[in-house]
Amino acid sequence: MASLIDDDMTMDQIMRRWPMTIRVVIRSGMLCVGCPIASFHTVSDAAREHGLDEDSLRSDLEAAAAASGGAAAPMSSAPGLRPA
Repeated sequence: MASLIDDDMTMDQIMRRWPMTIRVVIRSGMLCVGCPIASFHTVSDAAREHGLDEDSLRSDLEAAAAASGGAAAPMSSAPGLRPA
C-alpha cells in the first residue's frame, strides 16, 4: 500500500487533510495544533524536535489518515470561506 503522507508534507497539511491525525499529535504530547511552526515542520522535523520515534509517529499518523477513509479532504487556505 502506498503511503498517504508524503515526506514533504507539513504537519499542518497532514492535520488539515486528515483531522483524525490531530488525536495522534495530541496523544504524542506535541503542540502542533495551532503552532505557527506546523506549517514548516515535516513529520521528520516534528519527531526530531519532540524526541519521538519517527517511524512510530509516521505509522500512527498513517493509520489515522487511513481510518479517515484515506481520501484527502479538500485543502483550503482559509477554513470556513467559500469560493466566490
